[in-house]
Amino acid sequence: MAEKENKSILEKMGESQVWKSIIRSGVPRTRRQRMHAILGSVFLHLHPARLPKHAVKVGYTWCMGGLSFFLFVNLTITGILLMFYYRPSVEYAFTDIIDLAEQVPLGIMRELHRWAAHSMVLIVWLHMVRVFMTGSYKPPREFNWGVGVILMTLTMLLSFTGYLLPWDQLAIWAVTVGSNMARATQFLGNEGPGAALLAIGDINLVHVGSDVRFALLGGRFVGEATLLRFYVLHCIAIPFVAMIFMAVHFWRIRKDGGISGPVSYTHLTLPTNREV
Repeated sequence: MAEKENKSILEKMGESQVWKSIIRSGVPRTRRQRMHAILGSVFLHLHPARLPKHAVKVGYTWCMGGLSFFLFVNLTITGILLMFYYRPSVEYAFTDIIDLAEQVPLGIMRELHRWAAHSMVLIVWLHMVRVFMTGSYKPPREFNWGVGVILMTLTMLLSFTGYLLPWDQLAIWAVTVGSNMARATQFLGNEGPGAALLAIGDINLVHVGSDVRFALLGGRFVGEATLLRFYVLHCIAIPFVAMIFMAVHFWRIRKDGGISGPVSYTHLTLPTNREV
C-alpha cells in the first residue's frame, strides 16, 4: 500500500488503461522505452523514433517542412470556420465576403486564411529549394522528392481554386486568364500540341467543349458552375488528396532514415600530381 501511495501522478497515469490503450507502454524513461512508445502509438507511429542532430538544427532545415504543415493545419481550421458563413453562389459569394470582414464575429479568420495561403505557397517553394540545395532529393530519397513535387503542385492548385471564391473582378479575370492558358495544355487543351492527334477520322476527341478548360470551368465561360466546381475542389477534393500525399511524405521520411544530413566530403581524396 505504501508503494502505491508513493507513486507519482505520471507513474499512475502510465499504469492506467487509457494510457495503455493509446501509448501501449508504461512511462518511457530510457531511450529504448521512448522508441517503443513512439512505434507503438497510433498517434506517434508516423514520427521517427530517433532524430539525427542535424535534423533539428534550424540553420540546416530552416523548419520549412514543419512550417508548411503548420500552415496547412491553420488553413484547414480557418477554412472550416469560413464554410459556416460562405455560400458558393453568384448571388451571395461577394456579399458573404464583405459580411465576413464587417459583420461576422471573428471575421478576421478570413484574413488569417488568406495570409496563411500566401505564406504556404512561399514556404513550400523555399522548402523545395532547401531540399534541392542540400541534395536531399538524391537516392534513396528520390521517391519522396517526387511526392514533394506533387504536394507543391497541389499547393498551387489550392491557391488557384481559392482565388475565385471572393467572386470579385480580380478573381474572375485572374481565373479567366489562367483557364485560357489551360487551352494550350499538351494533349488536354484544344489549342495545345498533340490535340490534333487525338482524333478518330474527322471526329476530334479534344475540342472546345471537351478539353481541360471546359472541364475546369464547367462551361465555356467563368460562371456559377465554375464557382461551385472551384469551391468543391478547394474545400474537399484537393485537401483530401493532399492529406494522403502528406501522410506518404512523412512516412517516407521516416523510412528513409529521417531528414538527410549535409553532404560529407571526408571520404573524398584530392588527386595527386601523378594522377593529374
